[in-house]
Amino acid sequence: MPQKSWFEYPIRVQPHHTDYAGIVWHGAYITWLEEARIECLRQAGAEFTNWVAMGIDLPVVDLSLRYHRALQLGMKALLKTRLSHRGVRLNWHYEIHAIAPSYLCLTGQVTLVPIDRTHNKIMRSLPSEVRQILKQLNRQFGD
Repeated sequence: MPQKSWFEYPIRVQPHHTDYAGIVWHGAYITWLEEARIECLRQAGAEFTNWVAMGIDLPVVDLSLRYHRALQLGMKALLKTRLSHRGVRLNWHYEIHAIAPSYLCLTGQVTLVPIDRTHNKIMRSLPSEVRQILKQLNRQFGD
C-alpha cells in the first residue's frame, strides 16, 4: 500500500514563542499543531466557522506529545500532519522537523470528537458534508 502524504505547515520561531534563553516554550508547539490542523481543514473546504455554524464543536479529548529536540529563536521548521478518521474520532498525527540543521523536534497525536453544541453531547454521526470532507482528507493526508 502506498505511503500517504502529509499536509505541510511552515513555521518560523518568533521571540514570543521562546523563553528568556531563546528556546521554544513547550506550549508553543501545541499552538502550532492547532494552527496546522485548522489550515489543513480550511484547504479541504472545511472552514472552522462552518463547523461552528453547523453547531459542532471539536474539543481535544486526548493529547500525546514527545519532545525530541528543541527549536530555537529564528529557526525555520516544517510541521507535518495527517488524519486518521474512524467513526467520529478525529486522530491527527504530527511531526515537526527543524530545517537547517535538519532534525526531528516533536512527534504527537491529538484526538478530537465532535460535540453537538445544542445538546452538549458527543455526536454519534457527522453531517454528510463533513463526512465527505473527512473522506477527502483521509485519502489525501490519511494513514
